[in-house]
Amino acid sequence: MKNYYSNGKLLLTGEYLVLDGAKSLAIPTKFGQDLSVEKIQEPEIIWGSFTHTGVCWFEAVFDIKKLRLINCTFNSDKEGSGEVIAETLLDILEEAKKMNPSFLVSKGGFVVKTNLTFPRNWGLGTSSTLINSVAAWAKVDAFKLLWNSFKGSGYDIACAQNDTPVFYQIKDKKPVVEQVAFNPSFKENLFFVHLNQKQDSKEGIAKFRESNINFDKEIKRISEISDAFLKVESLEKFEELIVEHEQIISSIIKLKPVKENLFPDYFGAIKSLGAWGGDFVLVTGNASTPTYFKNKGFKTILTYKEMIL
Repeated sequence: MKNYYSNGKLLLTGEYLVLDGAKSLAIPTKFGQDLSVEKIQEPEIIWGSFTHTGVCWFEAVFDIKKLRLINCTFNSDKEGSGEVIAETLLDILEEAKKMNPSFLVSKGGFVVKTNLTFPRNWGLGTSSTLINSVAAWAKVDAFKLLWNSFKGSGYDIACAQNDTPVFYQIKDKKPVVEQVAFNPSFKENLFFVHLNQKQDSKEGIAKFRESNINFDKEIKRISEISDAFLKVESLEKFEELIVEHEQIISSIIKLKPVKENLFPDYFGAIKSLGAWGGDFVLVTGNASTPTYFKNKGFKTILTYKEMIL
């Protein structure tokens, strides 16, 4: 049996503009997804995807020679049908095989299991961790596999592959990954709050792409803010950078910052992470912060230490 593990991800700076070359700060999480592959005699791929609680939420059987779906089951009443998920998975496997024709060439087949270590609705990279692990199994470039089968910047693949924070940037249509040290002295004042809904990053990217405006000035400033995130020594200055970053992205995507929209009475700074409108936000605060958000109906609050690898 072979095992592959990929880290989850959070994008601290550069959401949307990372697609156009902004230097962005991305951080791997303590949560992720593992993938195990075991050979069997039957010429099939028997796939099972399991939640963080060990419940199988998706099963499928594929004919390995023709790479065709035989059957599937999907234990959910939302987020699409089992067939849609199976076809997406099939696309990933087919792209991997195009990149490495010897992939899945076998007398028999495989039992493949994926196990998340976080709830599926957290948005920490269910798809990116899968793609990175499939790429490792297929011995292909994970960034190319992502871009051939999905959309996205690739920062999530960088997080999947690295155990430290990274600067991520796209230069000449190629990913540039630099490991960096992000260890703020005020990390006990940083929290991650889940907004109780999963954000579709594909939809967010599509909306951003609708505008054909040149954002060179904004890209330059966001890149500078990413650099400043590493150097900032005080919580107050960090909060100023968050507010400026939120204002820049707000002006581009024509959405209100999350603090203005949902938490105007909160005393600290709040920053969206990744596609705006869902998943986790970064919050500055103190010991009273969890109580504030719980009273607002947001029960999932993690400290920096609990979240960040």
